[in-house]
Amino acid sequence: VQLQASGGGLVQAGGSLRLSCAASGRTFSSVVMGWFRQTPGLERDFVAALRRSDGRTFYADSVKGRFTISRDNAKNTLYLHMNSLKPEDTAVYYCAGGVTSDSRAYYYTENAYHYWGQGTQVTVSS
Repeated sequence: VQLQASGGGLVQAGGSLRLSCAASGRTFSSVVMGWFRQTPGLERDFVAALRRSDGRTFYADSVKGRFTISRDNAKNTLYLHMNSLKPEDTAVYYCAGGVTSDSRAYYYTENAYHYWGQGTQVTVSS
């Protein structure tokens, strides 16, 4: 499985960006696809996930109401729509998949994801 993330960039606070994650390979084996983010010196944090079976979505409290995760099955692409961006959203964003457990606790856990995209930088200026 290969994931290719894109769409990052520099945006002013209050602005919007849409990240894309193009997937190839046996992605249907993953229970969820997700987005994580990481700032230098810190751990990779969960942002959002989408469950493949029913399309249900899950979000970190810090992005609820501002970010939306979605998918285009025809294009085999995962998206993260980010609105009302804040300087604290600045990070490298990674898409991920390969979760094999249906336990919701795993959706939020970095170690449950077995394949990762290369990351795309999002910088929000104040």
